Amino acid sequence: MTSTAHAVSIPTTPKTEKQGKRGKRPKVGGIHRGGRDAWLLVLPALIPVVLFSVYPLAQGILLGFTDAKAGLNQAVTYNGLDNYTQLLGNELFWNSFRIGLIWAFGVTILQFFCALGLALLLNLDLKLRWLARTLALVPWAMPPVIIAIMWRLMLNPTYGPINGFLRSIGLPGDINWLGDFSTALPAVIVVGVWAGMPQTTVTLLAGLQNVSAELHEAAAIDGASTFRRFWHITLPALRPVIVAITTLDLIWNFNSFALVYVLTAGGPGGQTMLPMLFAYNEAFRYGNFGYAAAMGNVMVIIIAAFLFFYLRSQARSRLS
Repeated sequence: MTSTAHAVSIPTTPKTEKQGKRGKRPKVGGIHRGGRDAWLLVLPALIPVVLFSVYPLAQGILLGFTDAKAGLNQAVTYNGLDNYTQLLGNELFWNSFRIGLIWAFGVTILQFFCALGLALLLNLDLKLRWLARTLALVPWAMPPVIIAIMWRLMLNPTYGPINGFLRSIGLPGDINWLGDFSTALPAVIVVGVWAGMPQTTVTLLAGLQNVSAELHEAAAIDGASTFRRFWHITLPALRPVIVAITTLDLIWNFNSFALVYVLTAGGPGGQTMLPMLFAYNEAFRYGNFGYAAAMGNVMVIIIAAFLFFYLRSQARSRLS
């Protein structure tokens, strides 16, 4: 008996199409809807940033290329790079810039070493440590204007307690700390260190509490001294924190205005005239808004350079 095999052709195309339709995920709004939702969530935080930071910055940059002056109905014209050409030959501005760098680096360096010593002390298991940590934050809770008024009273040459203390121990007690050419800038730097030390101390203290105690114990068992443990264990662990806080402190100190303005207003004889004070006087005392905006643009470039090095160091620390 012979059996005949018949080839049966099975249509595969409809099934495949059906499977393909099953395999597709249903779209609900698609990628574009997800992007819109993300923008809606970001928008409430983005609007104030644009209105109060980006827009004034853009307006200030554009103002630096004009001859805008104070007064009603003053015609404002575009003058290109005239403000910047004039600024290059302004020795008073560059002298204030030099003073600003001395102030910023001096305050930042002294602030760091004082804050590091205080953070190491507050990291020890001492009695009343909570009280010492609270007192260390007192300058942070005070407005810069109040700090400046308080220190002006303390540094007063006639009835200030600092000169009174010097007189009580037999030293000259008639020093005009804020009015003498040789002492004004150092005195202002000391006040800046005192005012800005708390945030540096808190940041370094947080970094110290993340340093492994087991490494210190192992190094102590091996006979390493306290200094060697600090140099080879604590400092390398604190390196990212140190780079971050010193860079930010440098930017904040370079931008200082209220503290020095209330203390000395740039005097005596311009010895404490920081760039921010110089630009302020140019705008609101002499009415040269365009020229003052050009000074602000130069300072924005300097600050942007500081930020660039800070972000690059942060990126390198993350990669390492």
